[in-house]
This record gives sequence, C-alpha cells and structure tokens, in this order.
Amino acid sequence: MAKKKMRQPVESGCPDGFQYMHPVMVSNFGQWQKHDHPRPGVLRHFAHSGDQIWTVRAGTQRILDVFTLRKLCDIGDKYADGHVRFTIRSNIEYMVSDEEKVAPLIDALESAGFIVGGTANSVAMISHTQGWLHCDIPGTDASGVVKAMMDELIDEFRNCNMPNRVHITTSCCQVNCGGQGDIAINVQHTKPPKINHDLVSNVCERPSVVARCPVAAIRPAQVNGKPTLEVDEKKCICCGACYPPCPPMQINDPEHTKLAIWVGGNHSNARGKPTFQKLVASGVPNNPPRWPEATAIVKRILKVYKEDARDWERLNDWVERIGWPRFFELCDLPFTKFHIDNWRGARKSLNSSTHIRF
Repeated sequence: MAKKKMRQPVESGCPDGFQYMHPVMVSNFGQWQKHDHPRPGVLRHFAHSGDQIWTVRAGTQRILDVFTLRKLCDIGDKYADGHVRFTIRSNIEYMVSDEEKVAPLIDALESAGFIVGGTANSVAMISHTQGWLHCDIPGTDASGVVKAMMDELIDEFRNCNMPNRVHITTSCCQVNCGGQGDIAINVQHTKPPKINHDLVSNVCERPSVVARCPVAAIRPAQVNGKPTLEVDEKKCICCGACYPPCPPMQINDPEHTKLAIWVGGNHSNARGKPTFQKLVASGVPNNPPRWPEATAIVKRILKVYKEDARDWERLNDWVERIGWPRFFELCDLPFTKFHIDNWRGARKSLNSSTHIRF
C-alpha cells in the first residue's frame, strides 16, 4: 500500500479569531458607539446599528483542569450564547445579545463557585507566572500565592469601590514573568547558589550555564580534580537563572528565599507615562500555604490607597502625588538599606553594548 501523504503544517501564526467571536460582535466589528457598566462584572456595548451585547466576566484560576473547563463551557452553552473568551488576567467572559440572559448566567456562575466581577475600579484577578506546575526555576508557587490572596481580596474583586483599577501580579522568581503591576509579589533570593561540585560535571553543560548568567558571575573551575563551576559572589545578583540548566547549583532555601513586594508599575499612558515598579517591602517570609505576611502587607497598601487616593487616581499616580516618604509612613512600612538601588555591577563587569563578551 502507498503510504498516506501527511498533512502539511499550517505556518500562519494564530488562528482567525473571527470564527470564535459572537455573531453580533462580528457584524459590528469596528462600529461600536459606546459602552456602559450596569453592575460589577458586566459590560454593555452599543453599536451604531442599534445592536447591543452584554459581557459577563467571572474570575478563574489561570491553570484550569479539564473538569472546570467543561463546567464553564456547559454554563456557556446553557445560559449564554455559547461564545466565551479569556482575558489576559485569566478571567472568562461570556457574551450574550439578550439582556434577559444576564441574571440567570450570573446566578449559574456564582452557584458553581465562580465570582462575577473584576471590571471598572475593582481589584482585578491577580496575574501570575507558571508556578511549580510548569516552570523549572521558581522559588515559590505563584499559583498558591494568588489563591491565598484572592481569598482575602474577593470583595475588592466583586465590588467596584477602589479609586481606580488595581492590577496585582505575582512571580515565582526574580526574572519576573508576571510583569509590571500596581502591586507585585516576587521571590527574592538573598544568597548565591550552593554548588554540589561532585554532580556538576555529570549533570550540567557548563558553557550553557555560564552563558545563562545575566551578569557574567559564573565561570568554569576545577574542584578536587573534577570540572565544575564557581560563582563570583560580588557580581551575583541571586536571580536563580543558573539553577534550571544546572540543578546542583541550588539556590532555593527555606531560610534565604524570601518574598519582595513592589509598587507602582503601570503599562498605561492614559494619564501619565508608563512607570516601573519600585521595591517597598523586602525579606517577607515565603510562608506557604497561605502566605499571611505578604497578604497582610498587600491588604494594608490597598486599604491606605482606597482611603487616601483621589477618584480615578492609579496607584502609581497616588504615590507620585504624595511622595514615597509619605507612602512608607501611611502604609507603616520600614525603609531600609535594601530599598536603595545602588547596584552597579553591570557597568563595571560588562561591556555597555547589547553583546556580552567573556
């Protein structure tokens, strides 16, 4: 028998999104007039043609099991129009063209344990990195931090009572895949990796590990006649990037792996320029499974922001208005030497071009 010819791969990038969109959205694409916000978690858009579409948003965890996905899809088939989409912060949105379907849809979602909200001036669902399930570098589990914090902040997600929208992010390591946020919770390694020299030559591809270090702090070495690696601790920034390609360079440590909280990151340029987040709390215990210390600091920052900020003032705009000294005072956070950004290792150890040379 002749071998069946294999299907050629389609190398055209993402699939066409229009095939998944609600028919009302497709027919009115680019022709929307305005929108309003009937209640938390619900948006209504008006088209120039007179059509309307309601969007109901519910929070979900980022890493979904197949049973939860089927439950969400069954709710969409039964109570909505069968069209859903996921936001960049892992919320699910149902689109319906009939207002009478909105209330039963919300009741079905909340009866199944999903909270409707996350729109307008609320605390949006926390975005996070892969966590222990998929990533090889984490010093903590961002998924667990999100679960613990959202249990405490669920009323701020359900209601729109903040001065403006609040984006919170979590990251498992200092590479910070979680990105910029009004408040960010990142891992903070405080000691360089401990190296098991007996295993390095059998486990690690040393040139790859040397190349992985962003500050050229790792170099080949010999210990007890065996090829291994060594770390220049004056250059090391304790990022943990060397651990995935070389597990014998262990950096995760119950005592020296902490959490750090950063404030003021903003991608938007609606009212001001985009801003980088700044360190406000360091050495916070990495204390699973509930992370009470980190959660308490985040709740304190949100409480002060809610009471002191002006309407529609983003968190970074509020801090810039009152000043960082006043922010630390209001939030009852100590200012320490670790808040001063005085690291200049790259200027002394690397070329100033985009290429790293050894």
